[in-house]
Amino acid sequence: MDSLFLLVLGNTEVSTIPGISVAGATPELTKLTPVADAEYLFHEKPLTIDVIPVTPEGHPTPAIITKAAKELADFPILVVRGGTHLTPLVPHVHISNAVGQDFRKEPALPEFGEIIKRAKLFGEELNKSPIKELVIGESTPGGTTTAQAVLWAMGYDARTSSASPNNPQSLKEKVIGEGFKRAGIKRGELRDNPLEALRQFGDPMMAATIGLALGFRRSVVLAGGTQMLAVSALLKALGEDPGRLMIATTRWVVGDLSATFLETAKEMGVITYAADLDFSRSKFKGLQDYERGYVKEGVGAGGATWLAVKAGFSPAEVSQKVEELYERLMEMKG
Repeated sequence: MDSLFLLVLGNTEVSTIPGISVAGATPELTKLTPVADAEYLFHEKPLTIDVIPVTPEGHPTPAIITKAAKELADFPILVVRGGTHLTPLVPHVHISNAVGQDFRKEPALPEFGEIIKRAKLFGEELNKSPIKELVIGESTPGGTTTAQAVLWAMGYDARTSSASPNNPQSLKEKVIGEGFKRAGIKRGELRDNPLEALRQFGDPMMAATIGLALGFRRSVVLAGGTQMLAVSALLKALGEDPGRLMIATTRWVVGDLSATFLETAKEMGVITYAADLDFSRSKFKGLQDYERGYVKEGVGAGGATWLAVKAGFSPAEVSQKVEELYERLMEMKG
C-alpha cells in the first residue's frame, strides 16, 4: 500500500476544564487518553493505564474503528508524539513533550515553532520514501475547543463538533471569550497572522500536523473532524494550496447540526470524505450510541475507513469488524 497512517498525539490543559471534553471518564483522565488510544491500536488494550479509553457514559474510544480498518486493510500505522503528558508505550516518533496550556491564562503553545520545525523535518524524510499519501489522524482531548478558538481568531464563523450529543457550545464560547480577552484580541483579528493564532490558542497536535503537511509534498489526508478544519485554515493561511488536502471524517461529524463542518470546509476550499459507518443494528449499546451523537470521530477513524475502502473493503465490513473488536473488549472487561 502506498499510504502511511500517522497518529499524532497531543494534550492540552483545556481538556481538564470540567464539561469541555468527554474523551476520558473524568477531566483529569483526559491527560491519559492519547497514549491509551495509541497503545490500544497495537496491543488491544492500554498499557499505561488499565482501563479502555471511554467517555463518562462508557462509550468506547473511536480507536476501535481505526483498529478495525487496520486489521482489514493491514495499512502501516506510525504514532507521532506531538506533545503529550506521557510517553506512549509503543514505537513512535518523538516530536515534543510540550503540552498545550490553558489559553485563558497564558499563550497556549510558546514552543509551536520548534514543534513545526521537527515535524516538517520528519515530513521531508518521508518524501524520500515511496509513500504517495499521508493520512494524519489525531488523539487530542479538548481539541475541538482549541480548534474553534483558532478558527474564530482567524475570522471563520465556525462551530466545532463534540464527542457528546450535547455539544457544550456555550461553555466553549465562554472559554474562548476569556482567552481572547487575555490575549487582547477580537474575532478575526489574527486572520493575517496564523502562527500567532496557533501560539495563543492552538495545541501541539495542530503544530505537528502542520509541520508534517509542510514537509511532505504529496497527498495529505487530514483524518479528523472539525479539528482538522483548524489545521486546514492554518495551512491555507501559510500559503498551502487547500486542493492538496482532503479532510476524511465520519458521517456523524457531517451530520452534526451543532457544528459547521461542511460549510467551513467549503469556505476554505477543502474537499471532504465522510465514512459511511453504521452501528444502528449493533447488539451493543456503546456502539449504537454513535448513532445518537456520541463520540463521532477521533484517532483518525474516518481516514482509517478511507484506507480500508481504498483497499477494497466496504464501510459495512469495517462496521462488522468494529463489532467483533467491541465484543473482545467486553470479554476483557468481564
